[in-house]
Amino acid sequence: MVSIPFTDVAAMTRDVWSVIERDYVECLLSGGYIGGPHVESFETAWAKYCGAGHAVGVANGTSALQLALTALGIGPGDEVIVPANTFIASVAAVIHAGATPRFADVGHDTLLLTPLTLKAAITPRTRAVIVVHLYGQMPDMDGLLSVANDEGLILIEDAAQAHGAEWAGQQAGSLGAAACFSFYPGKNLGAFGDAGAIVTSRPEAADRVRALANHGRAHGSAHYEHEFVGWNSRLDALQAIVLSGKLAFLEEWTNRRIALAARYRAQLRDLGIGQVEADPQARHVYHLFVIRVADRALIQAELGRRGIQTGVHYPVPCHLQPPLRRYAHGPLPTVERAAQESLSLPLFPHMTDSQVDAVCEALGDILHRQPARSGSQALG
Repeated sequence: MVSIPFTDVAAMTRDVWSVIERDYVECLLSGGYIGGPHVESFETAWAKYCGAGHAVGVANGTSALQLALTALGIGPGDEVIVPANTFIASVAAVIHAGATPRFADVGHDTLLLTPLTLKAAITPRTRAVIVVHLYGQMPDMDGLLSVANDEGLILIEDAAQAHGAEWAGQQAGSLGAAACFSFYPGKNLGAFGDAGAIVTSRPEAADRVRALANHGRAHGSAHYEHEFVGWNSRLDALQAIVLSGKLAFLEEWTNRRIALAARYRAQLRDLGIGQVEADPQARHVYHLFVIRVADRALIQAELGRRGIQTGVHYPVPCHLQPPLRRYAHGPLPTVERAAQESLSLPLFPHMTDSQVDAVCEALGDILHRQPARSGSQALG
């Protein structure tokens, strides 16, 4: 029996339902499901929240990445650097855009791309880098932007896990040529199904994304006039209503995630358990709270027996996935080590302090009883 779930999407739905119910039902009964004022309203609000000039709602986060790459002119013959410890969608989007992924290692403390690991991955064919804001934290964007500018690279933010994250006071979505968000239901800002968005302050990029996502129709053109060979990747009006409603709760939910993470950090530090560090210049929004342990399988199984759900993100790095091995150029030691040690603990806005305490107490008990096999694995 589950006593502490990994997440609770239904609780967020209960918070927002009374706010969105009328618009949602009206839209449902009207039949106006594609585009329209609800989508436009959310796009405007999301661009403002991210500190960007434009937002384009699309079908999902993977599509957002592919559309952004294509709109920015990345395609066949181009290499795109991607950190290997990310969900496969970050890499699949590069391949679907016709480009070639080039894998990079990450820093050992935050598990994020660094200026040094970016530099190490650059080749003469490199044209862009996808910077993944993993677990809800932005990396050293000042350093990464400096490298990208020096090398003439287009920097795209993969902010699928980083709604509301900041680097040195600047929002995720405001620093790259474009930023891509997923609104999968389990995200910090989640829809009632698949949804995504691209934000950018380049009006020409926003226009091209909007056209490519709508079968290649340019803005203002007739229904059967197509400027590009595009895709069908549009944000549904029903999802836009949900996202607009939830956006009003996002800061409250984010602040609660941050408070819960601080409670975890204090107790786990006393237990000597390795944690993925938070950079003091970053506002980490804790889509996931990740620890590092040497005997992950044993610890996860024991927590499960106690009714505590956990997750593993990501046990097989992208460069070791069977369909992606042909793009690998050698070992990535930090990524590979983290894949063996990382364990995601329960964290969601409606989690209670006592639930955090119970998880930490259980971890302490497990480690105390199994010191030889499951001692903590500090970062380093």
